[in-house]
Amino acid sequence: MFILKRLPFTGSISVRMLQYTSLTFGFGVACHRSTSRRGASPYNSVDSERYSSLVKSVISSRTSSQTPDTIQDEDEHMFGPVVKAHTQSRQQRRRPKVIHPFLRCEETREPESGPPVRIVLNRGQGRSSIPSVTRILQATLSAEQLFYLERWKRRMVAELGEEGFKEYTQNLFRQGKLFHSALEEVIMSGATRQDEQHEPQSSDVMGYMKSITYVLEDVNAARAIESSVQHDTLDYLGIVDCVAHYRGVLCVIDWKTSEKPKPFLSNTYDNPIQVAAYAGALNSDGRYKYQVENGLIVVAYKDGSPAHVHQLNRELMSEYWEKWLIRLEEFREQRSNKESAQQTQ
Repeated sequence: MFILKRLPFTGSISVRMLQYTSLTFGFGVACHRSTSRRGASPYNSVDSERYSSLVKSVISSRTSSQTPDTIQDEDEHMFGPVVKAHTQSRQQRRRPKVIHPFLRCEETREPESGPPVRIVLNRGQGRSSIPSVTRILQATLSAEQLFYLERWKRRMVAELGEEGFKEYTQNLFRQGKLFHSALEEVIMSGATRQDEQHEPQSSDVMGYMKSITYVLEDVNAARAIESSVQHDTLDYLGIVDCVAHYRGVLCVIDWKTSEKPKPFLSNTYDNPIQVAAYAGALNSDGRYKYQVENGLIVVAYKDGSPAHVHQLNRELMSEYWEKWLIRLEEFREQRSNKESAQQTQ
């Protein structure tokens, strides 16, 4: 802004001089503004060292970070959450046609001393046609679950190829078996984290074992490990991971592994139904002389971060037991319809 002051005229003013003065002033202002912008760049405040490990992990990863969870989160971020029409209230939700008891009427107990039992699953003696808990749950997945599962599989195949995806799933299965074997050794021997001779040697499971170290400190008095259970009335079977006391409460314990954090029970999908099904079968199985009313889901992580523990009290177990009865009814309806269709052909 110019401030003009009236002065007596003493001579002529050169037009060229005015142009030169104006250009010089404008150039100086432009330079000052450019320098101010450059000095206030937001990139100067970024801590590049802090994010270097993140960048390296992203560009060096050979497996996809996409999971059904992340795909659903991405869809909800782009298109908004799924709007479900006619949401039923808690009282209007579907109930099983027949309510089978979760516990036996006569409760018996066996001495808690001695090593945990392990009853091997025998598919002979008329058991070949009895469905397992895993098979029933897989056959009765909801349409939404099937959609996200199939979409996740397609993305993984697109990134890894058919053979790469097959190898990826085989590695997950192998790591799960090694993890359960290491757990069985620790629980059977009563080892704790101080017993270095019991530490697993395989690098595939060391992270998982580190993840559950603090959980194992509260697990004791195991009653069964990797033991088969069968419901005498509902006619299904399964293999329970562990039956032990967690912080003084007898629980059916299910050990899970995950590449993504699962801090909430809802993140475990059908796992609570699975635990309730195992507990109900154990309570009905005459080979076990005790009853279990509580459940526990432990999610271990390969990077060694602390596992997430989800406790299922008797109220939650009763709720998931009803959900299991519904899934069991759906499975039987599917099988009955399939048999009827085969007879008509």
